[in-house]
Amino acid sequence: MSNVAKNPNLPRHPSKALLRLASIAALGASVAAFAAGACALAQAPSQEQGPAKGKIPELASAQFAWLVLGVDWLDPPPGLGHGPIRQDPAHPYHGNRDGPGQVTPHIGDTKDPVLKPWAAKQMQDSNDEVLTGKRGLPFAAQSTCYPGGVPAQLLTPAQPFYFIQTPKEVWMIWESDHMVRRIYMTDQHSETVRPSWFGESIGRYEGGDTLVVDTIGLQAHNSFLDWHRTPHTEKLHVIERFKLSADGKALEALVKVDDPDTFNEPLYMMRRWRKVPNPLLEMVCAEDHGDHFGANLFPIPHADTPDF
Repeated sequence: MSNVAKNPNLPRHPSKALLRLASIAALGASVAAFAAGACALAQAPSQEQGPAKGKIPELASAQFAWLVLGVDWLDPPPGLGHGPIRQDPAHPYHGNRDGPGQVTPHIGDTKDPVLKPWAAKQMQDSNDEVLTGKRGLPFAAQSTCYPGGVPAQLLTPAQPFYFIQTPKEVWMIWESDHMVRRIYMTDQHSETVRPSWFGESIGRYEGGDTLVVDTIGLQAHNSFLDWHRTPHTEKLHVIERFKLSADGKALEALVKVDDPDTFNEPLYMMRRWRKVPNPLLEMVCAEDHGDHFGANLFPIPHADTPDF
């Protein structure tokens, strides 16, 4: 049994309250103190983590964050395997950074042979909602205050995220709505994993510059792999390799997605961030997200009963 299974106090599942406010000053001070101590701990792993295999990459700091522009997955290295789902060539994408012109929605290529028939149909139904004008915008977790899930939370654009490293856990904290993902530094998953937004992630360090994360137990409702709304089932298995550049100024993630009920073969995709001197600020997603122009937008999540 893993360390996660043995310790019922480890928080695995997201809170039911997605709409919590926090003080900027209090949050910044707590993260700074935690990160400062965490960095020292990360450089001296305890016996419970096992002997250090070389230097541990310095991903965490109260002085810097990781930032990326754009919302799409990059292609994997040549020869590795099938890349991410792409835009439908019949509906070219034009984004905010593509120069003058009307911004167009993400319309996934449902004819990609890697997709199982049910997945292609679900994506096409979503595409049709937008193309026919039934929806003003397609569903996007980052735009409607839902957790992005794994691995799509990595596609959060234009706002930084942060690491906190300790011998037993690594935390990834996004400025966007203060989303927190926990990675347990242990060698095996729990015997039973209840599906959740971020699943159960276990991790290890490799080569002095890489954090390897293995995730299972991912719930599938309103959870997609990308902004093309590529679906998955609860059999989804994700392996991420976060590699620090030699100069420490860039971070790259190579992601493998395996779901035999959704894809005919695994998908491989990449994402890159640059180091920026950004302090952790407050960003509350759910403030004033109304459908003011009657575009039949997807509503933000809400709780039917208060949790306090």
